[in-house]
Amino acid sequence: MERYDIVTVGGGLGGAALAKGMAERGARVLVLERETEFKDRVRGEALAAWGAAEAKTLGLYDLVDADCGHMLRYWAIYVGGMPILRRDLFTTTPQGDGWFTFYHPRMQTLVLQAASAAGAEVRRGERVRGVVPGARPRVAVEGRNGAYEVEARLVVGVDGRASMVRQWAGFAARNDPAKLLFAGVLFDRVAAPVDEFYHVVAPGRGLTALIFPQHDGHARTYFGFHLGAGVERLQGAAGMSRYRALSHEIGVPEEFYADAKPIGPLSTFDGADSWVEHPYRDGVALVGDAASTSDPTWGQGMSLTLRDARVLRDALLADDDWDHAGHAYAAEHDRYYAIVRRADGWYADLFMELGPVADERRARALPLLAADSSRAIDVGMAGPEAPCDEAARQRFFGEA
Repeated sequence: MERYDIVTVGGGLGGAALAKGMAERGARVLVLERETEFKDRVRGEALAAWGAAEAKTLGLYDLVDADCGHMLRYWAIYVGGMPILRRDLFTTTPQGDGWFTFYHPRMQTLVLQAASAAGAEVRRGERVRGVVPGARPRVAVEGRNGAYEVEARLVVGVDGRASMVRQWAGFAARNDPAKLLFAGVLFDRVAAPVDEFYHVVAPGRGLTALIFPQHDGHARTYFGFHLGAGVERLQGAAGMSRYRALSHEIGVPEEFYADAKPIGPLSTFDGADSWVEHPYRDGVALVGDAASTSDPTWGQGMSLTLRDARVLRDALLADDDWDHAGHAYAAEHDRYYAIVRRADGWYADLFMELGPVADERRARALPLLAADSSRAIDVGMAGPEAPCDEAARQRFFGEA
């Protein structure tokens, strides 16, 4: 039986970040990653200012920035082709940063390499077949050389929104009702401003389009839509022309996509939040989407993942009783995730909800927001420390 301090099930951003942070401080860490090579899928490829700050704290920002990183200084919201907000994030966020973009598979590779360089043992092409919680939790693995088990002080499930570690360890997931769907595709040669997170909304129709330019002339683009908006799921090559047409229909300039070439898959996925309350028990912690899946419409998922990795790392380093440290991490996770979920819900209510009540709310709030951007809930840019109480809600919705 091989024994480790930490075994992470998953070697993506969260697992590799935690492995690096603990290995460089002397912990014996094993990373089990089933993919032998990271491939492009539709997913988040931008960190908000608060997520970029977490990447810096974890020692990841510079290595990604030097290889494939790109910083977007401005956040611009357009309604019907007209700008209602253009914000300089460098001067208006506490972190002094904007949206940090990158190509996700390359970022994963860089962070996993950094974990290995820090001393973590990385095994790729290994499939985890079970986790047994307990004082010394065990992990059953089907490896390329046969089946085996490993034991650890702590097992960390970082295996995504369909986490099997969550199931094996007996965590119960909760889900918001389905409301929004989110489609995305990676393009080459998008003619959008290279320093701007371009965000178009169609109030009253429940539609939104987002463009995140990257460093190499690529751009990860998205189209979000309310379930009641009458838009079919956009999938594969057959959905590409419809994807472009819908984006142009709500205000994305046609010249942005005139020469654009898709270089990744187009797919649509559900936007409802899913989460575990208190993501630690019996020697097993959950991190990233395994712990809480944030509505991707608002781009908080990877920032939350890095916050999870940093908070868990700090808790383990501060307390030799790792059971106590795991509970401390879980309590803190519940606190900041609840704030992000609340703020995301308010943005969905203002910009994406359908019906006469939502229309009246927008008629009151949007002119005030356009005249005074400080009315915006800032959690999505500055992080869970930004005001998100009842007074902030009333200002955002134009009730005060």
